[in-house]
Amino acid sequence: MKIGIPRALLYYKNEKLWTKFFDELGIEYIISPETTKQTIENGTKYAIDETCLPIKIFLGHIHYLKDKCDYIFIPRIESAQDRETCLNFRAQYDLVKNAFRNDDIKILFYNDMGHKVHKEYKAFRKLCKFLHIKKSIGKYAYNIAKQTQLYYEMFRSENQENILKTSKKPKVLMLAHAYNIGDKYVGEPIINMLDKLGVQPIIAEYLDSKKCINASHNVTKTLPWSYNRHLIGAIELYKNKVDGVILITTYPCGPDSMSNEMVVREYKNLPLITITIDAQDATAGLETRLESFVDILNFKRKNENE
Repeated sequence: MKIGIPRALLYYKNEKLWTKFFDELGIEYIISPETTKQTIENGTKYAIDETCLPIKIFLGHIHYLKDKCDYIFIPRIESAQDRETCLNFRAQYDLVKNAFRNDDIKILFYNDMGHKVHKEYKAFRKLCKFLHIKKSIGKYAYNIAKQTQLYYEMFRSENQENILKTSKKPKVLMLAHAYNIGDKYVGEPIINMLDKLGVQPIIAEYLDSKKCINASHNVTKTLPWSYNRHLIGAIELYKNKVDGVILITTYPCGPDSMSNEMVVREYKNLPLITITIDAQDATAGLETRLESFVDILNFKRKNENE
């Protein structure tokens, strides 16, 4: 048996958890390659006009995998850190079944119904039952995979903290979901441009999730989406440790459109820029905006040091 894992959406949050689990079970898997323009074009063919870019990318990765494996791993995650996720994360199974209804696709369905660890384990247990894996073997594989994921998250968080303390460059807090900042087509070009401009990006997604979500309650009590709370809380925690903030969103994201507006209104004294990425691959305008933003940061730092 070979399982296909799409390199999209929550893969960028749970890569170690999922791949280590299959590794421990000795199950062969294939991960779709990095996103390209062709990936998006393929995914767009299966999407309706109003579909957001990350879902088009996701469908493009499904298109790549559909003839290369026995089952495609489709996760459904309802909530995280006691908050909701975007409806698209809950509907992935239905999206794929509907979009690829004319293709002979077999889905390995992972259904995580809540934020509690025991519910996550229950989802893996059902996965093992479908794969005819003994409960004891599946539990062992899950425990190893969970520890691997936690250590990886801890390492990334500590790395960002060390950069904050040691880097002498202007620092910008990059607010972007994992599937945006981690994607080669969406997030990597922006990071590369900032590097060329002599700016140190601090990735909000890689900072401690619990601390960020707890801090978000200082800003809003009602925002329903866990992943957006993580990003907003990161600003609250690190607003005095960075020179500016870059909001990266993909068109047309409903949760981001609300939370980004909240950020703009809440942090009026913090240099901030919003970058919206769509399916177009032209970068000239993006480069110009980032150069202007970095000029503002450098001017601000110069005035503060005089």
